[in-house]
Amino acid sequence: MQIRKAVRQKAKLRLGIAAPSGAGKTYSSLLLAMGLGGKIGLIDTESGSGDLYAHLGDYDIIPITAPYTAAKYREAIKAFEQAGYSVIIVDSLSHAWAGEGGLLDKQGKIADGGGNGFAAWRKVTPDHNALVEAMLQSPCHIIATMRSKQEYVLEKDDKGKMAPKKVGMAPVQREGMEYEFTVCFDMDVEHNAHATKDRTSLFDGLYFKITQDTGKKLLAWLEQGIEPITPASVAQAPAAQQTQTQPATPAPQPAPAKEAATNNKVEGELTQVKAKTTADGVKHGLKLASDERWFTTFAALAANNAKKLVGKRISITYQEKQTTAGISYEMIGFKEAAEKEAATA
Repeated sequence: MQIRKAVRQKAKLRLGIAAPSGAGKTYSSLLLAMGLGGKIGLIDTESGSGDLYAHLGDYDIIPITAPYTAAKYREAIKAFEQAGYSVIIVDSLSHAWAGEGGLLDKQGKIADGGGNGFAAWRKVTPDHNALVEAMLQSPCHIIATMRSKQEYVLEKDDKGKMAPKKVGMAPVQREGMEYEFTVCFDMDVEHNAHATKDRTSLFDGLYFKITQDTGKKLLAWLEQGIEPITPASVAQAPAAQQTQTQPATPAPQPAPAKEAATNNKVEGELTQVKAKTTADGVKHGLKLASDERWFTTFAALAANNAKKLVGKRISITYQEKQTTAGISYEMIGFKEAAEKEAATA
């Protein structure tokens, strides 16, 4: 166990946007993502609404249809991660909770099948927690939109008459979901946003329209500080920078993780993307020109993204693993390789 000084570290965005229908959740999240920069991937559960804003800029979509299981969300997140995306928009996260096949539906079916309704949560909660972990541990910026429960209130209009106005209430998600985000925005039907939670202190007391500048402002805050500290980096730091508790009997140091030493990279022209049967079951794999190896992944959605890159030069990060059938080449991720500069005399 080690005690170290608190230091400001760079971070990835975890942003929640809650709003009633028509407030502009998808539009605003795309603008903000473009301000963050990099490749943008949108998980679309809103029946194709993500395609309506293609004029805003370049982004890709993974559509999800019913049943809206947490596993589908996790697979889509993993697919974008493996394909080298910088920002993932989950639009909307509410379907994983209250949609057909979502967590509430799953709990209800267990209870309707004769099970105890309260005990059913013991089977549903781990699924919810796994989805939350997938977002929190992602190496990408995560923006999650959530539908708000709607209510009408009477307010005076410009002429002093009482008129109904639609307002957003609590987000359609499991209670306490806002604790998982760095920043939470609520939006109204006039497209105005305000922060209901803000660890950055950038938006305290402000009512504003979300634009690309909002993303740029958040990125500048996120990039402050040193590279993220990992247990390995703490162990390698000079003794003067650490304050350690001293056990009575020094504990033996663990051996370096063997897995980390087997990471490899390869570049080449992507020629094929198809399913392949391995010792671990059916996986989806990539094939490079002039390379006999198959680089495999369980994620079918990752393979679909790779199809866009057939004929292009890509970079693959992989690990060699020994199986009963021989050596397999397991992909950690892939991305389009940067063009090499022409050689100079």
